Amino acid sequence: MSTPPPRPAPGGGAPRLLAVAQFGNSVGDGAFYTCSALYFSQVVGLSAEQIGLGLTVAWGVGSLAGVPLGQLADRRGPRGTAVPLALATAATVAAFLFIRAFVPFLVAACLYATAQCGLAAARQALLAGLVEPSARTGVLARLQATLNAGLAVGAGLGGLALHAGTREAYLAVFALDALCFVSCALVLRRLPRVAGTGRAVRGEPRLAVLRDRPYALVTLLNAVLLLRMPLLSLALPLWIAQRTAAPDWTVSALFVLNTLTVTLFQVRVARAVTGIGTAARAVRRSGAVMLASCAVFATTAAGGLPGWAALAVLLLGAALQVVAEMQHSAGAWQIGFSLAPPDRIGQYQGFFGSGVPVARTLGPVVATTLLITWGPVGWLLLGALLLGASAAMGPAARHADRVSRTGRRTAAPRRDSWRPGGPASCTRGSAPHDAHPGGSAG
Repeated sequence: MSTPPPRPAPGGGAPRLLAVAQFGNSVGDGAFYTCSALYFSQVVGLSAEQIGLGLTVAWGVGSLAGVPLGQLADRRGPRGTAVPLALATAATVAAFLFIRAFVPFLVAACLYATAQCGLAAARQALLAGLVEPSARTGVLARLQATLNAGLAVGAGLGGLALHAGTREAYLAVFALDALCFVSCALVLRRLPRVAGTGRAVRGEPRLAVLRDRPYALVTLLNAVLLLRMPLLSLALPLWIAQRTAAPDWTVSALFVLNTLTVTLFQVRVARAVTGIGTAARAVRRSGAVMLASCAVFATTAAGGLPGWAALAVLLLGAALQVVAEMQHSAGAWQIGFSLAPPDRIGQYQGFFGSGVPVARTLGPVVATTLLITWGPVGWLLLGALLLGASAAMGPAARHADRVSRTGRRTAAPRRDSWRPGGPASCTRGSAPHDAHPGGSAG
């Protein structure tokens, strides 16, 4: 058995610094995601097929790297792992400035996805070391709101580059993203040092999360629920252009609606989630709301629906979608943290967070095949799939919780043993590190 983890330190400034770091790198990401496709196609000269293949392979590699990098954060300390990974992300983004062929693009994309996935796991471990268990979901909600605000600012800057349409404007966006990750690393380094658990004890299994079947089932269900991710960025733009008479600017309106809603209301939604039971209910409700959203989107394919009516229906569907997104996010954060052993937060969060790169890899295929090809029936099938996964999450999480509690009674201290005034787990130090709630934060 490994060394018992230190208790979280009552550092009141840690959430603020985490939010500053989150906002900085999400501004860069917002600009990067807005311009990257056109940069790779128009400046680098890659085909759409090459870009799609490269990103698919890259996020597949990233999903595999999250667990071992999360374990590294557990062993050596999350701050000392997150800071180098933030700098590595900055370096890979900067490398895109000099790439002019597919193979270097593929290598850089794999390194970028690996650093991003590892950074996400390390950040979650860092947050767990700095924030007491009862406050984690609320802090994650604030970080998610900060993430969306940063993405909106970044998307605006990326829009200026798209309007300029010059090589120099695209290069400026990539340079901005690299600098944002450097600033993220510098902010993370200011956080208190969280001690790692040290080397594994002889006989202890490596990457124990891969043997935790109840947690693996919960992670699988969460990955299915994350298939909603490419709807706003890929499926709906194609659907609106090919199947509706809505105006061209509808996609922007839906993005603004989503971003502002999460920024304003994610914290409020997360307040209702305080344990496994409330988290399971939030996820279950998100599935029902998501089914309703898919049904609304399906109706926009009806013939003869004028543009203004199609816009109104799409806004209703997008409003339901963002409500489901906030409910699912709040519930998933609580479940992912509550079921992870306290000395293995990094590797467990790396595994749980693998649903994000999996969704980025498989989501576009599901979205284009199921929705664009099958039409309204595809929307209803997707909604039914998400409803089924959300309904199964509750029983799966409760079973995993029972197994986890049984194991902790015989092997490790309870993870909820934090109490104000206990021995401090963190001291100021110089080891680099940090992370984010997903994507860039949540």
